[in-house]
Amino acid sequence: MKNKILNRLKKLISGSAALFICLSLFSFKVEASTKKDTIVNSFKLKTIVIDAGHGVKAEGSPPGHYSRGADGSFSSERNVTLAIALKLQKAIEKDVNGVKAVLTRTTANDVSFENRAEIANQAKGNLFISIHCNSLSDRVVRERVGTKKRKPVYRSVRVPDRSGKGVLMLIYGLHRSREEENAIKSNQVEDDSDINGDALDPNDPTVIILTNEYKRKFRKQSVNIANFINDELVGNDGRRSEGLREQGIYVLCHSAMPSVLVETGYINNPDEEEYLNSEDGQNEIVQSIVRAIKSYKNQIEGVTTN
Repeated sequence: MKNKILNRLKKLISGSAALFICLSLFSFKVEASTKKDTIVNSFKLKTIVIDAGHGVKAEGSPPGHYSRGADGSFSSERNVTLAIALKLQKAIEKDVNGVKAVLTRTTANDVSFENRAEIANQAKGNLFISIHCNSLSDRVVRERVGTKKRKPVYRSVRVPDRSGKGVLMLIYGLHRSREEENAIKSNQVEDDSDINGDALDPNDPTVIILTNEYKRKFRKQSVNIANFINDELVGNDGRRSEGLREQGIYVLCHSAMPSVLVETGYINNPDEEEYLNSEDGQNEIVQSIVRAIKSYKNQIEGVTTN
């Protein structure tokens, strides 16, 4: 078991330096080589999980956390995200060679946060992309409603804030790293170990090293795919961008793979709502994500020289 994990660890860390690692049950030693080596990455991007955010909670749905999403003036986030996700699945399987796309939902019915992450992990996904629409909360303003004893009288009212515009990329917040580690141990390290049902020792140095290496690599790859998508949406579609942010999102930190949440636009902004519901707008978003996936795939499957 330990040899299998060690071999996997050597493959994981081969991307930054030629490292030779020797592990025993109680200690490990890391030595760095200065020799230049060409490394052909054996990793292949095979499965992408596409998560259409939100949905309608059906009667009799299993326990879990659900969210119906935001609404615009004539449309709902849950319908827009499903339409984009369905188009994206077809485009990936048509245009990205050798890659299968798995959807967390294919109907209007919502899927719990917990089940979305489980679907991704069971599918052995190599990449998780969650599709959403953004929205701003109402603003609270004071308006004058009259006078009393020669003094103005005000009241606080809520008014829609439709000023939001642009795309936003989210990756999981580091304050939820422990949840990410648990997901990696359950869905990556145990697979690598071939332990035949025996529980992993969380204090085993091999397990700790491999978990941390997966976490480091997934974090880096999450940032990379987020930047690729952002650059395509801005550079090719002319979209405004709010950049890349960390956020404590359940599905991102419980999916044991690189992951990004794409806020495709503000559904409560009239112009963006029209764009998000249009065939042209949805197709532009899909094609930008596909181009980003191709760039990401070339990057992680490429030949590197150390």
